[in-house]
Amino acid sequence: MPATSGPARSRAGGSVAAAVASNETLAHVFAALGDPTRLKLVAVLCAGGAFSIAHLTQTTEISRQGVTKHLNVLAEAGVVRDVKLGRERLWQLEPARIDEAKRTLESIGREWDLALARLKSFVEKND
Repeated sequence: MPATSGPARSRAGGSVAAAVASNETLAHVFAALGDPTRLKLVAVLCAGGAFSIAHLTQTTEISRQGVTKHLNVLAEAGVVRDVKLGRERLWQLEPARIDEAKRTLESIGREWDLALARLKSFVEKND
């Protein structure tokens, strides 16, 4: 396969690379979601509403302290936030950060599809 020229290569992934580079916090979102327990907590919070630590602990096999630790990591990434209600802290999803990650993955997917289409075209031409 011939080497791709510099300008063509920069156009192919330029928009995705620029979007990711301009937002370092997105890496924190993906890192936070990379843990199975945190991903499960996010899935529970996606059901809607705000949930207490007691409720969220029932959905996992770890202690309240463990759930709190995971929620704090998600909060630092901007994926969840807590709201005080009397003595209780309720946790809820921050959909904007999830939507941003989704848009980025969709953009990467489009770029991947274009790259595969170029490869297919090249292979078919040289068959």
